[in-house]
Amino acid sequence: MTTSNEPLCLTDLYESSPGLRRLAHGYASSGTWRRLAVRGFYVGRDVVANLPRDLASAVRAAPVAPLRMEDGVAMEAGSKRIALYVHYSPTGQVSDMVRRQLSLLAGTGFSIVFISMAARIPEADWQAVRRLCALVVQRQNIGRDFGAWHDLMPEVARRWSEPVELMLVNDSVLGPIGALEPVIATMRAGGDGLFGLTESLQGGAHLQSYMLLARGRGAVADLMGFLSAMHISHSKWLLIQLGEIRLARWMRRRGHRVAAVFGYDRLAQAAAADPAERERLAKSYHRLKGFATLPDDQAAALLHQWPLNPTHHLWHVLATRFGGPFLKTELVMRNPGRLPGVAEWAAVVPPDAPCPLPMLRAHLETMRAA
Repeated sequence: MTTSNEPLCLTDLYESSPGLRRLAHGYASSGTWRRLAVRGFYVGRDVVANLPRDLASAVRAAPVAPLRMEDGVAMEAGSKRIALYVHYSPTGQVSDMVRRQLSLLAGTGFSIVFISMAARIPEADWQAVRRLCALVVQRQNIGRDFGAWHDLMPEVARRWSEPVELMLVNDSVLGPIGALEPVIATMRAGGDGLFGLTESLQGGAHLQSYMLLARGRGAVADLMGFLSAMHISHSKWLLIQLGEIRLARWMRRRGHRVAAVFGYDRLAQAAAADPAERERLAKSYHRLKGFATLPDDQAAALLHQWPLNPTHHLWHVLATRFGGPFLKTELVMRNPGRLPGVAEWAAVVPPDAPCPLPMLRAHLETMRAA
């Protein structure tokens, strides 16, 4: 059960240049140099294999046309708060958990553009989403979430004039397992700028893109411009570099505040001060074997020297100490870093969660379906 005792507050993005931090993060995530080399091989193969399609897309230079697009029941032409929600499931089902997320976002004032990249969507599910959203779109599964946001920018600009808030969100997370409204209120309290939930130091400090909020006409316009001009690669690795990692630095160069609700340093300090979290992290990989016996400040410094993925390595402290509203679906389903304790993820979901445990398990089943 969650035991949140850290206040919600925004932390400006950590000032750092990529340098060797990208390599250090890769090593930290992989655990050994051998596994990092294997990972590098697959990244290289991914980039090379997708190069012909990337070149063809660059020549064509046209957005991917929607397979289907229909106004939702909740369409409001004058709305100034727009959320673009990206969905995928192997069967095309829109789970109760996803519908709950849409309902909660609508309850905080957003008109929602729902973008599914499923090959087919049951008609009952399509109509259920229409009742919650302003616009419902089905598109080819190309370019992941940044590809979807890129392709829908012209339609958003056509339908909504000068929005003051633009949220980018996807269904790669389970939850919310805690109240979402205070988290969004914390982002809104930051004034104008670009805000996210978690900060990662991979490749230099950036906001993880499963939930981002741009506020203020200038920040929204620049985010829309970034997405519209972005090259959409078929390579997952390149897409992360060109989109998620580059975005925060680009927005900061444009003069916008960039901040996270759960800053990396706050998570590192909390983990270093908790003996149980120290033990958990010490088992993650051999560079942290002595982590449990270091003074608090040295332990936190070590987590900066070898930066970790906050939604994976620090998932437990994020959920229990900070009341983080989401768990990464990939972590729960596959645990790619082979991290200890992940199998007990259900223990951090409180009985009164906005998305209770049975709803989360049902969603996972739709993701496992072939």
